[in-house]
Formats: sequence, structure tokens, C-alpha cells
Amino acid sequence: MTKSPEKSVPVAKRRWLLPILLLPLNALVFIPALILWLTNYGWKANHPLLLAAGCVLLLAGMSFALWTMRLFHTLGRGTAAPWDPPRHLVIAGPYRHVRNPMLTSVFAMQAAEALLLNSRAICVLLAVFVLSNMLYFPLVEEKDLERRFGDAYREYRRHVPRWLPRLRPWREA
Repeated sequence: MTKSPEKSVPVAKRRWLLPILLLPLNALVFIPALILWLTNYGWKANHPLLLAAGCVLLLAGMSFALWTMRLFHTLGRGTAAPWDPPRHLVIAGPYRHVRNPMLTSVFAMQAAEALLLNSRAICVLLAVFVLSNMLYFPLVEEKDLERRFGDAYREYRRHVPRWLPRLRPWREA
């Protein structure tokens, strides 16, 4: 017996709901809100160019996040959550330029928050988040990817940089 497409769509949405609620919402909403509350934040207007840069970063980060999550779902058959990782190595779209575009999108959105809210505390959060991920990815995440995807991931890692995108997309041999 096969399931109708109408029933599978809500399951896919539920599958993504928990990772989105736990991961990006914590990094982009709950933790920044807590920091702002603990620091008695009071908004001060920022320079219009910085506000414009924040808007551009926010829109770019959100677009990039949606694109990369969709690739994880459609090509990888998984999510960004550690308990439901992609079953297939995703090497398409922005993943041909940089190994961690989803995280790059979160960095961009946190930078946007810092600019839009004119908050040094959010800048500190961004720095801590970037540094912690610069440690976590090579020590934990990449070892897991190598274990799961073997030679395909090692070849990908040799050609695609971790953080700074290559100008031309890498094409598998």
C-alpha cells in the first residue's frame, strides 16, 4: 500500500520543523533575545548604510538558508539535524563552492542582526558562534562526514574549501 502525496507532504514539513526550531531559531532568535535582555539592550539608530547592509545580509542569508535546506531535503534525503542527517552527500548549488554554505547563511543572518540592532553583544555572539564552529567542524562534523561518505567526501574536501568559497564551482570527475 502506498501513501498518497497529500499525506507525505505534512510528514516532510514535520520532519523539518524540529531542526528549524532547535537550530537556527536558537542561534538567531532565542539566544540573541536572551543576550539583549541580560544586557538591558536599548535600541539606538544605526547609520543608514549599515541598516541597508543589514537588510541585504538578512535577505541573502535567509535565501541561502532556504536553498541549502532544500538541497539537503531533495538531494541528500535528510535534514540539517544531527539526528536526521542527509543520506547522500550533497554537492550541488552552493556546495560546489564551499563546504558549509548553510552555516555561512547563519553567520550572515547573525551579522545582519548585529547591524540592524546596532548591538555589540550580538557581534560578540557572532564571534563566539563563528569560532566555536571553526573548531567543531574539523574536529567533529568532518570526521562524521568522512565516516559516512568515505572517499567521495575525501575527494570533495580536497577540492572545495571549508569556509571561503571558490570562485568556480567544483565539478566531480
